Amino acid sequence: MLFADLAATSAAVAATSGRLAKIDLLAGCLRRLASETSEPRVLAAGAAYLAGELLQRQTGVGYASLRDLPAAAETPTLTVQDVDERMGAMSVVAGRGSQAERRRQLHELFGRASADEQRMLVGLLSGELRQGAQAGLLADAIAKAAAVPAPAVRRALLLSGSLTDVAAVALTGGSLGTFSLTVGRPLAPMLASSAPDVAAALEQVGLPAIADVKLDGIRVQVHRSGDLVRIFTRSLDDILRELAVPPR
Repeated sequence: MLFADLAATSAAVAATSGRLAKIDLLAGCLRRLASETSEPRVLAAGAAYLAGELLQRQTGVGYASLRDLPAAAETPTLTVQDVDERMGAMSVVAGRGSQAERRRQLHELFGRASADEQRMLVGLLSGELRQGAQAGLLADAIAKAAAVPAPAVRRALLLSGSLTDVAAVALTGGSLGTFSLTVGRPLAPMLASSAPDVAAALEQVGLPAIADVKLDGIRVQVHRSGDLVRIFTRSLDDILRELAVPPR
């Protein structure tokens, strides 16, 4: 699939206010992507881009690198796989001359991108692709595109902690039941949602309800298997890959 299709869908979602309309747009794009490829990596990358994310958590591309970019291409030629491969290549550049090499690769990528694609690439690399496609919305779109129950997608998302993994399995006809509670694989955290006032909040959560005082700190998951411990942050980053637990 051309990356331009995702860029067009992203722009359409950003311009749409209705939740169901957004889901229809996202599901249609995911369905087209799945009809053109069964490669899990490409499906995962496409789902990530629609969610405003990159499979590569870090690419080494900062705000300064996104200035003075080359002119946009007249005709879109980039595929979803092309973009993922280039992001992957930039993310592993290291050593002497790495900054210049990463900039060269970045300019080559942007030089092949149309104006709409360039706008989406900037949003993805800066982490500011504001299109209103949160994880919950995309989960419903995955369910619709794959013709599977939405609760099954949400359960798989909770247990896997990875929207892209769930998308790849669902869109290739795999069983979402393969996702299970596994020590060492973080669960997606429950996130708070806002309400205009206390009455509206109670209407959302129901009664009886309990309110806790919010204290500063860090929200983590701790997983232990034998003498190995892993600690995951709210964003599911592993901040302690391996820790030997002293015997009692």
